[in-house]
Amino acid sequence: MVPDRAPDRVLADCRARLGFDLLANTWNGVVLYALADGPRRPGELRTAIGGISAKVLTETLRRLEGYALVERRAYEEAPPRVEYGLTALGRSLLGPIEALGRWSAEYGEEFAAAQGWDEG
Repeated sequence: MVPDRAPDRVLADCRARLGFDLLANTWNGVVLYALADGPRRPGELRTAIGGISAKVLTETLRRLEGYALVERRAYEEAPPRVEYGLTALGRSLLGPIEALGRWSAEYGEEFAAAQGWDEG
């Protein structure tokens, strides 16, 4: 449900912009979705996601941790082991991310064609 919008309200100043800005980053939503089934180690995330460098994954995980969407758990083992998992706040974003995924599956070809993108 979309909140009521007052005609004099500027979208750039509303709280909805927080969500738009969060999902505007290419990797934020992808990493959050990749953590939907539970905590994973960075190498497991890279394999599950594909196409993301170790550096970009690390930057994304740190950013999401700073947003309180992901938590890092380090285990005192030899060799050291680190896992990342969703916080309750991060888990709350799965619904909107899945909704956007459904929209993309339904309208992706039409959207790509309008942009002149080659689907081949």
